[in-house]
Amino acid sequence: MTFTLSLAATEERAATIRAPQTDRPVPFIDLVPQFRAMSAEVMATVEKVFTEQKFILGDEVVGLEDEIATYCDARFAIGCNSGTDALIIALQALGIGEGDEVITSPFSFFATASSICRAGATPVFVDIDPESFNLDVQAIEEAITPHTKAIMPVHLFGQCCDMEPIFRLAQKYGLKIVEDACQAIGSEYQGRRAGVLGNVGCFSFFPTKNLGGAGDGGMMTTDDPELVGKLRRLRVHGDVGQYEHLDLGMNSRLDSLQAAVLRLKLRRLDEWTAARQHNAQRYGELFRQSGILDTIKLPKIQPERRHVFNQYCVRVLNGQRDHVMQQLKANQIGCAVYYPKPLHLQTCFKHLGYRPGQFPEAEAASRDILALPSYPELPVADQDRVASCLAQICHQSRAEQQIRRAA
Repeated sequence: MTFTLSLAATEERAATIRAPQTDRPVPFIDLVPQFRAMSAEVMATVEKVFTEQKFILGDEVVGLEDEIATYCDARFAIGCNSGTDALIIALQALGIGEGDEVITSPFSFFATASSICRAGATPVFVDIDPESFNLDVQAIEEAITPHTKAIMPVHLFGQCCDMEPIFRLAQKYGLKIVEDACQAIGSEYQGRRAGVLGNVGCFSFFPTKNLGGAGDGGMMTTDDPELVGKLRRLRVHGDVGQYEHLDLGMNSRLDSLQAAVLRLKLRRLDEWTAARQHNAQRYGELFRQSGILDTIKLPKIQPERRHVFNQYCVRVLNGQRDHVMQQLKANQIGCAVYYPKPLHLQTCFKHLGYRPGQFPEAEAASRDILALPSYPELPVADQDRVASCLAQICHQSRAEQQIRRAA
């Protein structure tokens, strides 16, 4: 009898947020509505670039660099071909290469670690904080060796790392800081924007980012007037003009088409960020209302942060993540895992000697994390459907567990 009442109560709770069911899929991300809202402006901007036939660097890139520098409150911004290239160039410009070590997170996109290797250095991983998914600052100092030359904090999912203690460690040991801010344009720490919290900040304009282009693109920010010249050289084969090459750089120029589109979109970035923040707040309200916080754990905004929610990621507890994801997809609701395999366990980094269990928080996050649809134009009805379906899945799973325990 007790079980019957409990099951009825859970079903009633799920019904409180149940949205009308439709056959229309809910995509994980949909870039089309954003384009439709500004298609005339975008196409006019693209046509202008084609009319002028100035495709590489040029005025549009300079304009974007100036506007990004202003937006990030940085003295300088330097465009490049991608966020990955931004990380590589930043490390090279700081003189980091063979024999050097760079401390970073094992719970990030692959480019975080691969950029360190591409620069010739060795990534050294430390575990993450389970609340923010960012570097556990308490673990950094233990990983510092005489070979350590830099720290690469990752502002994951759009929330800044705890940068004050990282800065103090860098000062204490004479280390450089390269911010992997590829998911975090506009995020803030203690009132300061990502990109000015270290020696170089690195951004990505991949189409799904908060500020996404029509292809690849990247940006580096710095306040160092001596460093900016080298960053600019390295993106064009180390060339300083007149066919004089001071460094072994790369071909990583940001093209004018991307810059022109990004300049147009930058004007709306804060509006889109507010929509992402609203989505996150509303998800939290819906999940609390549905009574499923014993099954999922909401993302937590850390003190003195501006979280820009490039991804909205919950933790699905009790080993149920894969089941929940499978059920959401069966109901045509998009979702994704960021990231299913931590970097220290990737095959290509086997030579570094890391082993399963060495970074338990990163490995637990890889097992638990689930990203839900949360782009700026996400319709309210779609969000309601996501929340309703997730609640039903969680309540059904709970009921099945109760049945098994009662049997």
